[in-house]
Amino acid sequence: MSRRALRRLRGEQRGQEPLGPSALQFVLRDDDDAEEEGPKRGPGVRLPGGTGKEGVQVNNRFELINIEDLEDDSVVNGERSDCALTHTVASGNKARAPHGGPDTKRDGDVIKGVSPEQSNVSGKLRKKKKKQRNKKNSTAETSVVLGFQENGLEDIDRILERIEDGSGLSRPGPAPPSSRKHVLHVEHRHLNPDTELKRYFGARAVLGEQRPRQRQRVYPKCTWLTTPKSTWPRYSKPGLSMRLLESKKGLSFFAFEHSEDYQQAQHKFLVAVESMEPNNIVVLLQTSPYHVDSLLQLSDACRFQDDQEMARDLTERALYSMECAFHPLFSLTSGTCRLDYRRPENRSFYLALYKQMSFLEKRGCPRTALEYCKLILSLEPDEDPLCMLLLIDHLALRARNYEYLIRLFQEWEAHRNLSQLPNFAFSVSLAYFLLSQQTDLPQQELSSTREKASTLIQQALIMFPGVLMPLLEYCSVRPDAAVSGHRFFGPDAEISQPPALSQLVSLYLGRSHFLWKEPATINWLEENVRVVLQAVDAGDPAVEACEGRRKMLYQRAPRNIHRHVILSEIKEAVAALPPEVTTQSVMGFDPLPPLDTIYSYIRPERLSPVSHGNTVALFFRSLLPNYAMEGERPEEGVAGGLNQGLNRLMLAVRDMMANFHFNDMEMPREENPEGEGDWD
Repeated sequence: MSRRALRRLRGEQRGQEPLGPSALQFVLRDDDDAEEEGPKRGPGVRLPGGTGKEGVQVNNRFELINIEDLEDDSVVNGERSDCALTHTVASGNKARAPHGGPDTKRDGDVIKGVSPEQSNVSGKLRKKKKKQRNKKNSTAETSVVLGFQENGLEDIDRILERIEDGSGLSRPGPAPPSSRKHVLHVEHRHLNPDTELKRYFGARAVLGEQRPRQRQRVYPKCTWLTTPKSTWPRYSKPGLSMRLLESKKGLSFFAFEHSEDYQQAQHKFLVAVESMEPNNIVVLLQTSPYHVDSLLQLSDACRFQDDQEMARDLTERALYSMECAFHPLFSLTSGTCRLDYRRPENRSFYLALYKQMSFLEKRGCPRTALEYCKLILSLEPDEDPLCMLLLIDHLALRARNYEYLIRLFQEWEAHRNLSQLPNFAFSVSLAYFLLSQQTDLPQQELSSTREKASTLIQQALIMFPGVLMPLLEYCSVRPDAAVSGHRFFGPDAEISQPPALSQLVSLYLGRSHFLWKEPATINWLEENVRVVLQAVDAGDPAVEACEGRRKMLYQRAPRNIHRHVILSEIKEAVAALPPEVTTQSVMGFDPLPPLDTIYSYIRPERLSPVSHGNTVALFFRSLLPNYAMEGERPEEGVAGGLNQGLNRLMLAVRDMMANFHFNDMEMPREENPEGEGDWD
């Protein structure tokens, strides 16, 4: 019986037999001997090392992988330990066995060794290498343990610097001009009011029960301006789209477009507005639930009835309808996309953003409202059709974003003359003062900021002296007799200013007066008022120059300022509007349209009711503007059932008039026995 069959009977596997003292032998042989003996000892493996060098043969080829560890561990004083060698080979077999097949192991193979002198020399070299390796390992472990005490702080600082550089977080201090974003850059995360409310009250207080369950979770279309609600009608394209007009000088000009169906809905909306009946707009929204102008007009009607929640919901639905129609290249944040306000299709987007901004400010989200204000201003910054420069300073102060307001003033003062607006003249100085009140800045920087604030407020008081007394009255502060009785700040200062300037002052004070009520702010204002009075009494030439500038610059307010005053609904500013604005009809969905409007389609002419000479029909038309006689073409969807009833009423009146006869004046009178009937 062969040895292989005997192992199978015993249940043993090849390569796992215990190695005896003569199991391994080291031999020195030449390449010729190896070539002659190679075929006879096929399973034997020679250690690679070039020709004419020693070779090692083992009974398992994969044991050569761990031959270095075998030599290091088994050599002790020039002699090898059989048990150590056996353990190493066995562990090598266990570790490497999966890589080799059963045919790679043979029994009875003999490893022949080298002479004892060579083994002693090689053993000493291996000991030195082993000691050096152990020293390196121990040194590395010591450095790992103690390195935190030696260079730990420096390493942590370097790691934090790398993390900040990689994540985009900026260090304290002004950023270099090349890395600063555009002054009208809009951040997406600040367009969501929940982000600001979570920072104030926490996510649990803001969301509450709004978090949907996993099974009921709905994934609507991703939008930045609004979040679709489950109570809204199912969205279907209403026929609103956006087109890219042109791109030049790094700017892209877009325009909204109306399809034929949307144009028909727009015509019905105009008829419903002329009827002065909000229910007609409700009927139109039942067929066109995402018609933008109808949503905005009905939002105003709900707001006038103190239904703020419904008004805000309708405005958000209008914004959602327009955002779904965005062009793929239209960007809300880049500040390089333009919408011409002269096109009526674009005005709805302006007004929807403004109304949403107003709701956010009243809701207590000034930071989000500031982003909306920047977005409106970026759509047409040169013309500024809604005059957002009269509002952006107020929102920046309310959001405590003083650095942004100062940066906007510094970058735009050269070409926009922002210091000539009363709101910027006073708000920027107030921003510098509030910034100097912060304690986390260096003392030298605080003093320079305070000095800059004092210089700007003095210039503002000299340029606009009519602001001081109304401001103190709003703040319930009684001025000193030396201030109230002075000719510069007295009653003449407010009366002598031009009407356009009075309108700007009324707008600013009605909106931002409460920002000046802090005691520290009032004391700082008082100090600078006394300095200004001293300059006026000393005959400073700047006082006379500012007076001449006031008379020359504020002769007449442009149309966009009047439009802004109407949208702001501040009583003091609305009362200061000129008669040419108050006498004309102002529509809420399009207040004071530009005189150079660009129409893409024209509303069809309606049949004039004056052409019909029927007096009764004119009477009914005076009661109901949408009344239509038989034969006329009534407007679709507007009070159709009521017109039919009135037509039936007209037929009855005609029958009554046809059967009505007057008495003949020439009929003989009955004899009167009592005389001719003359009065005594």
